[in-house]
Amino acid sequence: MPHRESPPRLCSKNSCQTPASATLTYVYADQEAVLGPLALSKEPHAYDLCQVHSERLTAPIGWRIIRFRPYPEAS
Repeated sequence: MPHRESPPRLCSKNSCQTPASATLTYVYADQEAVLGPLALSKEPHAYDLCQVHSERLTAPIGWRIIRFRPYPEAS
């Protein structure tokens, strides 16, 4: 049976049909929003975001955003 490539995961933002490039998770206990590279698989408690939405990300007042870039020279 031939291997089928799955369709790209799309941005979680309403009505955005752009492929996702980052995954956002919230750490409620620490009041942090953590944005990193696209997770290998879709996680039920995380949000996949396209590049535009990941760059525009804001956090609630009092929260901080942690942007994890494993290869900073690539950005």
